[in-house]
Amino acid sequence: MLKDVKWSEERSYRTCSENEPIKFYLECLCNSKSLDLLLGYFSSAAINILSLGFATFLFNGGVLRLIINNVLSHEDKQAIKRGQEGLFKKELIDLNNIKLLKDSLDDYGKQFFHCLSWLIANDRIQFKIIKPIGGQGIAHYKSGTFHDGNDYVGFKASCNFTAFGLLENLEELDAFLSWENSRSSKMISCQKREFENIFSGNSNIVEYLSVDEVTEIIHNEFGNFTIHELLINEKELIERKKSAIKSKSTVKAFNELSQQLNKISRTPKFPYPSGARDYQIAAFEKWRVNGGKGIFAMATGTGKTITSLNCLLNEYVSTETYKAVILVPTIALLEQWKKECLKFNFRNIIVVSSKYDWLGDISFFSTASKLIDTSYIIIVTYASFVKPKFQSIFATLPQDTLLIADEVHNMGAKSVSALLPKITLEKRIGLSATPERIYDTESNRSIQDFFHDRPPYIFSYPMREAIYGNPPALCKYTYFPHVVTLSENELNEYIKISKQLLKFHDSKTGKFKDCQELEMLLLKRKRIIHKAENKKVIFRSIINEEFKKQQRLRYTLIYVPEGLEPDYSTIDEYFEDEDELHLIDEYTKIVSNTDSSIMVMQYTSKSQSREKILQDFANGKVHVLTSMKCLDEGVDIPRSEFAIFCASTGNPRQFIQRRGRVLRIHKDKVHAVIHDLIVVPVISNDSKYYEMERSLVRNELKRVVDFSDLSMNKIDTYEILKETLEFYNLNLYDF
Repeated sequence: MLKDVKWSEERSYRTCSENEPIKFYLECLCNSKSLDLLLGYFSSAAINILSLGFATFLFNGGVLRLIINNVLSHEDKQAIKRGQEGLFKKELIDLNNIKLLKDSLDDYGKQFFHCLSWLIANDRIQFKIIKPIGGQGIAHYKSGTFHDGNDYVGFKASCNFTAFGLLENLEELDAFLSWENSRSSKMISCQKREFENIFSGNSNIVEYLSVDEVTEIIHNEFGNFTIHELLINEKELIERKKSAIKSKSTVKAFNELSQQLNKISRTPKFPYPSGARDYQIAAFEKWRVNGGKGIFAMATGTGKTITSLNCLLNEYVSTETYKAVILVPTIALLEQWKKECLKFNFRNIIVVSSKYDWLGDISFFSTASKLIDTSYIIIVTYASFVKPKFQSIFATLPQDTLLIADEVHNMGAKSVSALLPKITLEKRIGLSATPERIYDTESNRSIQDFFHDRPPYIFSYPMREAIYGNPPALCKYTYFPHVVTLSENELNEYIKISKQLLKFHDSKTGKFKDCQELEMLLLKRKRIIHKAENKKVIFRSIINEEFKKQQRLRYTLIYVPEGLEPDYSTIDEYFEDEDELHLIDEYTKIVSNTDSSIMVMQYTSKSQSREKILQDFANGKVHVLTSMKCLDEGVDIPRSEFAIFCASTGNPRQFIQRRGRVLRIHKDKVHAVIHDLIVVPVISNDSKYYEMERSLVRNELKRVVDFSDLSMNKIDTYEILKETLEFYNLNLYDF
């Protein structure tokens, strides 16, 4: 923080003194979250000179705003132009890796200017370019204000924000500390008003210019200003940086700040400058009060991962170490969790699955943790967690290791639940949008006992609150169910299976008797529902109508009908079979045949460069994604805004997850649209199968009720389903 800096006693900084201007800039940058510079000449070489300070500043969430005059080097002009046009917006620069960030800023070649453009494109560096109205001169300000979130430090200087200004000239700078006296506070307030007046774009004393109107330095002189102030090559800059340190105090400042950077590079932090949201803070407090145990029942898309890692971060703050084992269903989710952990600056991350050779790494940290207070995070798939090889290591981990179980319902699988009584780790968090397993009371009780929690759980963040809360965590949506009938052949086969099912159905309770033969028959009939040919007919009409209306199909997700839900206690990667891949091909072909302008891609287990496919989808190069279960696996696609669910899943967990994935907030997204295909096999109402079918249809329509209840067009649903509801004597509002 700014109050922690050892300031010059006179609050003045002079070249060739114990307190140089470069020392002032470095120490302020390392302790601030925003910097407003009202400048004359600007050269990005100044950012390069101060790379150590700027890396720390950006790592801490800092935002730099500059008002500059209309004279720039060609390289800086092009970097600003590329950034303002957003050409580098999607290039990844990891602001959570402070060392790599510093390396990028130290390089004054191609990487540096790409980094500068990226920072501008992502609003971490913002420019206003000005010149005096009606005059021949230039803006020649040299002042600025640092802010750490609480306090301000203002300054006025003789030096330009250029390499020459910082390294070559004899310059002076006077600082003002907001907390020191009323005079300093008033001067800073005046500076802030003047800056905001100009930066707002409403000042009547300056003319605002676009970057295209900037004058590039192309002659040896510009007025009385030499070209060398703004033009500097990489070799020259390196030599100047080497000779920059002229005083013992500046050497000391560089060394101290270098040590600080190394410490910061190892210190976990919350990944976003705004800090944890109120509900994430509340979740931690309730978990702590419950003895470090509990289940977070949070709607998909509301940040379950961030919420649980914030608990681990708070553990680190109190103990200065972090130890965690994170259970996940799939390798895709394992990779997603690893990325989120790195955003928190957690290190020593070991991933365990069928894909990795992990035994050596985990053995080292298990042994080291007994000798020293070592931090580590182990992310393991459920399928690998139950294996004896992992369990032999897991049993030796310290009891204060935090266990986080993502998609916690997977802990109810027989192979996992059998291990629960043996787990000695004291701190536990279960995560899921739908913690309960369907028709599995015993497993649900086992999970709840393990986490010392019961519905409605220590922390719940339901979808209604996520959509309609203030602020919302998910976007609003419209919902359109479509009734699909079976073809004649499909209906005949369906009735044939229904006849066999009748002997297992209890007409009094409306439930089926539990047996293996029943399960096989239900699966056979479910396949008929999944693959109903008429789904393609309705799917084609939805696609055609949407394209006709919008003349585009961007940001569209298609969930193709699929078979059984995988058992992630036995596998950690989902692979479609040939029959499923063929079905994806058919739905993909329907989309591509709609119009030649539509770019559609399949997102399957066999897709090459899956990350690039998602990136191309996010930036609009790919318009439509067709998939089965691969888009369920923790994939973050906030730009999606139009979805068609063709799967007819009766599993509430699956459709709740998919809805949440479509509802993620994006700044360019107004609301989402969901189309849902519901197969209703209408059998004669005087048939002896009527009551059995009525029960099955009622279960299918539970999804519709859940979807429509939170939609913006709730009233439309009844009209769409009116005929079906009347036939089966059902009332949506009784569900």
